[in-house]
Amino acid sequence: MTAVAGGRTVVVVGGGITGLAAAYELSTAEAKPCVVVLEGGDRLGGKVQATPFAGLPSVECGADMFLARTPAAVELARDLGLADDLVAPASLPAYVWSRGQLHQLPPGLVLGAPARLGPMARSRLLSWRGKARAAVEPLLPRWHPAGDEGDTLGLAVRARFGDEVLDRLVGPLIGGINAGDPDHLSLRAVTPQIADALTAHRSLLVGLRAQARAASGGPSSGQAPASPFLAPRGGVSVLVEQLRTAVTGAGGEIRTATPVAALERQDGRWMVQTTSGPAIGADAVVLTVPAPDAATLLGELSPEAATALRTITAASVVMITLAVPEDAITRPITASGYLVPRSEQRTITACSWGSSKWAEWRLPGQVVLRISAGRDGDERALGLGDDDLLEAVLSDLDRHIGLRGHPTATRITRWWYAMPQYAPGHVERVDALTATLARDVPGLWLAGAAYRGLGLPACIAQGRAAARAALATVGQA
Repeated sequence: MTAVAGGRTVVVVGGGITGLAAAYELSTAEAKPCVVVLEGGDRLGGKVQATPFAGLPSVECGADMFLARTPAAVELARDLGLADDLVAPASLPAYVWSRGQLHQLPPGLVLGAPARLGPMARSRLLSWRGKARAAVEPLLPRWHPAGDEGDTLGLAVRARFGDEVLDRLVGPLIGGINAGDPDHLSLRAVTPQIADALTAHRSLLVGLRAQARAASGGPSSGQAPASPFLAPRGGVSVLVEQLRTAVTGAGGEIRTATPVAALERQDGRWMVQTTSGPAIGADAVVLTVPAPDAATLLGELSPEAATALRTITAASVVMITLAVPEDAITRPITASGYLVPRSEQRTITACSWGSSKWAEWRLPGQVVLRISAGRDGDERALGLGDDDLLEAVLSDLDRHIGLRGHPTATRITRWWYAMPQYAPGHVERVDALTATLARDVPGLWLAGAAYRGLGLPACIAQGRAAARAALATVGQA
């Protein structure tokens, strides 16, 4: 590690995308401190991972793209010199499996909530009763319950649009993103767009339509909207390698297979105890490990913060990647994939047509499918052995798309406790946690999927913001 004048050191605990983004911000600052990244596992990237698969050099095991309209990931890619390598997936419709068949999602949805009535009325996904209930939404009085009820996504959507919109539109989309149940998720933390629309307008539909118009530059802009999703050519995992190179190239040190055993305060500095080697002295610490691990490290330093961290639960999910012959799918669809509502799930919660979305995943005669299973409150799929899980998935695929025969390649990736669940009141609890840390452990900053957004852009933004705060703490900003 290259020493920097002034001798200031910042330790980043955790080498996932949040920790690497923090380390990049620190190591590229104008007056950079010494930077040490400590990762307990044997690889970097956390839930960002890719491996060779079915004759392809690299297929993602987790997220395969990021939301472009939330700028943090795009900005980081540009900072890393990847601006010209950002590509969009093929623009294809998505479907929902309901009542024994696949139905195309109607256009004009915002996280599953309708911003336009016409496409929803023409869709066969909802019954005529469900459509009629949703259509009266603009006539309803303003919805403003107090407390956690006012911050419950499921309650809000049901109150405005009825059960079917929640169960067949919002629920499957949010379940695909958060692996959670909208009736137990925070409206403000999980879907701030919907929360803002409800605050600004009496009608949720009118508020979402106004947001959509503003995002597209207005109804008369004449511009086709850009793709909402992007990824670097070669996959999201390219970000991990580019960050590693940038951090080490700037003099930062990255250690894998180095779990942190304890954090201590001595003479106004941090002592970071690892399971191997001497303690590392630091002037600030950025803690990006999962909430339960952060609670363990902070238990004696701030019991109040540790207690708050232990209330943040997480769901486990499993990603099953399959390569199948193209002619094995007897009911093919042109799609990015499909979702399965909770009420109709057996094993699969979502299925993505990877080889349709990404040109670099295509080989003649082969289809790559990425299937998700497991969600909050139902982790039966995680408890199955590989053979039983594959059998259950193939049974679902037979029902959904008429898949015959067996895959030519299979990869199963279990992501244990990977999806933090933002319960109603989450934003306020995280704000209180931040205040507690500032009081009890100044110079330590939390960032990651458990706090202020679990998508790649949110994690990147949190990591870089925590790094800027640490720089200010050590007088290097």
